[in-house]
Amino acid sequence: MTMQPPIYIVRHGLTDWNAEARLQGQAETDLNEIGRGQATGNGRRLAGLISDPEAWDFVASPMRRTRQTMERLRAAMGLAPDGYRAEPRLVEVHFGDWQGFTLAELEARRPGCIAEREADKWHFLPPGASAESYQMLSERVRPWLEAIDRPSVCVTHGGIIRTVFHIVEGMPAAQAAAMPVPQDRILELRDRRLRWL
Repeated sequence: MTMQPPIYIVRHGLTDWNAEARLQGQAETDLNEIGRGQATGNGRRLAGLISDPEAWDFVASPMRRTRQTMERLRAAMGLAPDGYRAEPRLVEVHFGDWQGFTLAELEARRPGCIAEREADKWHFLPPGASAESYQMLSERVRPWLEAIDRPSVCVTHGGIIRTVFHIVEGMPAAQAAAMPVPQDRILELRDRRLRWL
């Protein structure tokens, strides 16, 4: 990867499905009260990190929870909430027929399916025509990441952030697939290094 401008990456704020540990994937959900507060808090932190926001590109996954996060974040920075663009490649990994279920519910329906997933979570493909693996997701994210040519604020999803760690720092696939991704912190990508702020 060639030298890139700085990028701040934010996961969308908490939703009720997050709180219930439901697989959201590409199902549309809304931020809850905690999530709205997380988005505003991350916006306030970004306001202190970015002195000239007009020089920055603001980009979000087109899903509702990421748009809501971006709009609250920008408002907290003193910017017009709608001054950003949507990027389809930043949508969350698709969990196929598993979307909307908890792991416990899936296991009750088909015993052993969670063990199958855990055996190779990076390459595991849930049932369903639209389903994706994390490996497929990383192939979708890499061209977007490598094409960034100006300082950027990106609001996206946990799965996308896991692939960024794998692509940028070479984090082993199994570790990247299992890593927790906070919703109340900002991930900085600068000089090909990642750090949580």
